[in-house]
Amino acid sequence: MTTADLPALNAILNGTSAVLLAAGYRAIRRRRVAAHRNLMVVAFGVSTLFLVSYLVHKFAVGPRSFAGVGWIRPVYFGILISHTILAALIVPLALTTLILGFRGRHPAHERLARWTLPIWLYVSITGVVIYFLLYRVYPGPSVSS
Repeated sequence: MTTADLPALNAILNGTSAVLLAAGYRAIRRRRVAAHRNLMVVAFGVSTLFLVSYLVHKFAVGPRSFAGVGWIRPVYFGILISHTILAALIVPLALTTLILGFRGRHPAHERLARWTLPIWLYVSITGVVIYFLLYRVYPGPSVSS
């Protein structure tokens, strides 16, 4: 695996996180608490792996310019800006939500999870969208890695 492979890996990790989050939500709605807990812990782990991989890629390769032109540029940057702000917010939110759940503070956990889950899902899904727009749909010039 080279640094050129990391963006695709990051998209896979983001997509996996979204699937795990949805499965975790479904599990808790069906009162399958142990399954919910396990799925959410794995989702957090996958998201942590994503963050490490993302940072390694950014430090090794640097930023990549978006090559799209026309109407897609403001769409892309709107997604990117909201994704970036919410990605910074989700780290403490997800960590706090997990800690509250593990400590058995379920009312507080549930209140915070109502905000954490949709934000985390949005960040995971838009991460995949950003990957496709940046590396597949509008790849621009080739970047050596």
